[in-house]
Order: sequence, then structure tokens, then C-alpha cells
Amino acid sequence: MRALLPSFRRELRARAQALDPVVAIGHHGLTAAVLHEIDVALNAHELVKVRAFNDNRDERGALLERIVEALDCARVQTIGKLFVLWRPRPPAEQSEPERKPRAEAAPPRPRERTRDVRRAPAGVPRAAPRRRRRGAGQ
Repeated sequence: MRALLPSFRRELRARAQALDPVVAIGHHGLTAAVLHEIDVALNAHELVKVRAFNDNRDERGALLERIVEALDCARVQTIGKLFVLWRPRPPAEQSEPERKPRAEAAPPRPRERTRDVRRAPAGVPRAAPRRRRRGAGQ
């Protein structure tokens, strides 16, 4: 994958700040299952964090390079034992599922006149509005 522009890398780092690691690389190392999970996460989210539980800095660097080469993704940032990886989402398949034709809209129904329940029927005097009682001392 080509190198990222510094401005785009800065934007990705800002977006990655709120993310939690979605994949952890344990004591078994980088297995096919771990690579598959990172690939699935990249397809779903584009930007992911991966945590490596390895204390050796050189081994973590080699691990990161193997991930980048195997999955064709870009390294955005390394923060201790965390790797931030980015790969653009693959384009959606061009064949869209067939959609059902829309049903024709029904003609609008005439609005029924509803009686306003707040109003008294004709011929009945209106009651005076009730006053609220304040506290006992007022």
C-alpha cells in the first residue's frame, strides 16, 4: 500500500483516539485466525486498533510489518503495544438486489372533523378557569 499523506494520517490518528482495540495478538503470535480477524475488522471499519501482548519492541515491529504486508493495509500509528491500521473499504458489489416496485399511493382520505374536547358544546356556559393554590403560607 502506498504511504499516507501526513494530513490524512493526522486525521486518521484523531479518529483512532476514541477507538478500542478490536483484535488482540496473544502468546501464540500472529496465526491465520488472528490475520483473518484483523482482515474482517478492516473490511467492516476501515480503521482499527490491534493490541499485541509482546514485551519485545523489535518483535512487535516485525509483527506489525507482517500484518501490513499480509493484509495490504497502512500503518497509521504505533503506541506502545497498540497498532493503528487503516485500509479503505472495498467497493460495494455493483449488482444490487432487485427491488419490489412501489405500490401506488392511495388517494388522500378526507379529514374528519373532530370535536375539540376543550370546548363546551353549544349552549352550555363555560366554567371559570380554576386558580392554582400556592403553598400553605401564601
